[in-house]
Amino acid sequence: MTRPLVASIDIAAMQHNLSVVRSTVPRAKIWAVVKANAYGHGLERSVRAFTDADGFALIEIESAIHLREIGWKKPILLLEGFFYPHELPILARYSIAFAVHCDEQIDMLEKARLEMPVDVHLKMNTGMNRLGFLPSEYGKALERLKKIPYVRDISYMTHFANSEAEDHPALSVAEQLRRFDSATQGLKGDRNLSNSGAILLHPGIRTDWVRPGIMLYGGTPGGKTAEQYGLKPAMTLKSEIIQTQHIGEGEAIGYGSIFTAKNPMTIGVVACGYADGYPRMAPEGTPVIVNGIKTRLVGRVSMDMITVDLTPVPDAHVGSEVTLWGKGLPIDEVAEAAGTVGYELMCALSLRPRIVECW
Repeated sequence: MTRPLVASIDIAAMQHNLSVVRSTVPRAKIWAVVKANAYGHGLERSVRAFTDADGFALIEIESAIHLREIGWKKPILLLEGFFYPHELPILARYSIAFAVHCDEQIDMLEKARLEMPVDVHLKMNTGMNRLGFLPSEYGKALERLKKIPYVRDISYMTHFANSEAEDHPALSVAEQLRRFDSATQGLKGDRNLSNSGAILLHPGIRTDWVRPGIMLYGGTPGGKTAEQYGLKPAMTLKSEIIQTQHIGEGEAIGYGSIFTAKNPMTIGVVACGYADGYPRMAPEGTPVIVNGIKTRLVGRVSMDMITVDLTPVPDAHVGSEVTLWGKGLPIDEVAEAAGTVGYELMCALSLRPRIVECW
């Protein structure tokens, strides 16, 4: 016996979205970003879906090792690099490349004694001000890496802060590129630059590797909708009405009584709440689909349930299908209503929903 809450993962949609990357930037190799359990879609499913990717990029060392153990033989890149010296022999043994973004990592590399070579992606801070060496420090870091005998290939990477914008007044893609190109001029090695936003909105950027993330799963970093970009939703979260309530004018719904009915109405109680990954801060009006008809969330999201307005769906009943996001209801639309981004909804999916695959 299970609750009627089901997350469907569409492998064919993931494959399609990878093909959109390939057709958009046909000259670049693709790091399929599979961090956070492939954005909630499942690491092992991503192996089946992204067979045609040129490599996988992620954060978690244990997941990178798991990829090797289940048979992924193509390159793997750790986007935050390593954290402790004892991890370096493991990464070398499993042939896992990693970012280097600070002097402390180079210190650890210089002191390590490795039996096998490692590949490094030297990260530049071109204005995002998270990880990476400033352009003025980049050359010195590179020279240190070149002197380490077991550092084999060195690639150059940065991360765009505002790639979802055509031009940003505080920090544009063009300005970050200018800083990167100035500091890497004449250097031999691969460039690893574009994320999903840059692929979609700035496809002309010359880069040897791209790093699509959210677009592989049918979300968009900004600009147009995912559908307008030709992307398909890979995750559809559905549940059912488990009770209906007829309430009168002036009656309230749920914790805190934050919604009060202005007229008599019927509400549906849906088996899904914040413990399942639905955003607790989703306000009244967040879109929901019941029996194929768009309606709205009313009342506060609780741990295990939400309540929806059934006024537009008079034939709804216990057992009626409810789409919370995915096919027919873009995840980005739900996220925007909830004041967040589709990334968070995907990654926040808990272990409670039953997960099924479809092709």
